[in-house]
Amino acid sequence: MNLPEVVTELIHAQNNFDSTAYANCFTETAVVFDEGHTHNGKTAIKNWIDKANKAYQAVMKPIAYSETERTLKTEVSGTFPGSPIVMTYHYEFKDGLIQSLKIV
Repeated sequence: MNLPEVVTELIHAQNNFDSTAYANCFTETAVVFDEGHTHNGKTAIKNWIDKANKAYQAVMKPIAYSETERTLKTEVSGTFPGSPIVMTYHYEFKDGLIQSLKIV
């Protein structure tokens, strides 16, 4: 699967529970939408993923990527009810980093 470099870095950071490396995949003004909440800026994103990693220990396995739709489907498994589940990540990019991420 041919993924943008920053998406590959994001998956690697997630699967290693590295919240700093995860946040570094985003611009300073990035926005993440997940579980009905909005996280604005790199610091908020780092805090969100750090808390999520501690709670769920989720790892991502890419299933399909659409460059035209800027979506990545993944199988996510962890310590949450219903694991594993398939999730879709909707990306917007800016200067090689993630500007917006919506997880559904």
